[in-house]
This record gives sequence, structure tokens and C-alpha cells, in this order.
Amino acid sequence: MLKEILSISGKPGLQKLISNSSNAIIVESLIDGKRFPAYSNSKIIALEDISIYTEKEDIPLKEVFKRIYTKEEGKKTLSHKEANEKIIAYFNEIVPEYDKDRVYTSDMKKIIQWYNLLTDKGILNFSEEEEKKES
Repeated sequence: MLKEILSISGKPGLQKLISNSSNAIIVESLIDGKRFPAYSNSKIIALEDISIYTEKEDIPLKEVFKRIYTKEEGKKTLSHKEANEKIIAYFNEIVPEYDKDRVYTSDMKKIIQWYNLLTDKGILNFSEEEEKKES
């Protein structure tokens, strides 16, 4: 699910991997649907490879999204433009064990922004995953 969703430095929002070419990958913006090449000199990371620092071992971003999804019953959450105090309080509810020294408010805002974008596009769906585990 998150393997093909990419964060590219310098580009707003998230991009979906469309195809590979010899010197670039073709991606599509989840914000406006425009396709463009992303070259290897850009900092490109799949959401699946991102994790959050905690007091013990890091937790994958997917797990953070799952916690928000469960709390919000699959709906969008607060805006990433809320006051810092509100963002920190919310993040504290979702990931109380996060490392207060290494996870910044800007990281929390980005996670919330990504969650809302992915929810908007219907990309996050943990209920299907639960059904697979049960069967």
C-alpha cells in the first residue's frame, strides 16, 4: 500500500510511482494528478521506509497511520495547520511513546498532512488488511 507512495524533497504533498525509466521514475502528484519525472538526484523516499523515533524501538509510519485511522474511524483528522500545541497534544494521544527530543512538530504536521491526503484519495484502508488477517 505505501510502497508506491513517495515523498520527494522539494515537491509538495505526496507522489504515486507510475513507472520506471532508465534515468528517472515517473510519478503522479496526489494533489493535482500531474505526472512528471523524478530523477535520482532528488531525495526520494517511499512512505513504507519511514519510521518514527520512540523511546524504545522505532515504529513504522504505517503503524502511526493505522493508529490515526482507528482513532478517527477511517475519516480525516485535524488539519496540519492547527496550533502547534494542538498538534503535539494530538500526536501524544496517537504515539505517546514518541521520542520528544527527535520528533519535531514539523514532522508531526507532515504526518498529519500525509494521513489526510491519503485518506482523501482513498489510499489508506486498514479494514481490508484486518479481513485478510482474520481469514
